[in-house]
Amino acid sequence: MKSVSTTPVGALALAAALTACVQQPKPLYHWGSYQPQVYNYFKGDGEPIDKQLVELEATVQKAQAKGERLPPGFNAHLGLLYLKSGQADRAQQAFRTEEAAFPESRPYMDFLLARFTQGKG
Repeated sequence: MKSVSTTPVGALALAAALTACVQQPKPLYHWGSYQPQVYNYFKGDGEPIDKQLVELEATVQKAQAKGERLPPGFNAHLGLLYLKSGQADRAQQAFRTEEAAFPESRPYMDFLLARFTQGKG
């Protein structure tokens, strides 16, 4: 008499039970609606800027609530939208946040911030 674990059905059931117990790895970043929004923004058929800001700010809140990081470029894009909506102080803060989260972005963020401060004066 065969045991259940040596039959193909038993092996399949055992494999399914073991994989059900395995935890999936936590994602590296909280993407939210960021990717489709950036795509639509550059494609030229995105939503109005104020609506994009609301959605991205909601993504920030969700990421913070879950203790997850935002992806590279998220805060830089948010800063761009803030600039386009006339919120220069918030744009500056978003660029600094991007720079702090991703030090490799420092040269470009410094470039944007320098242009920003030159434009103010």
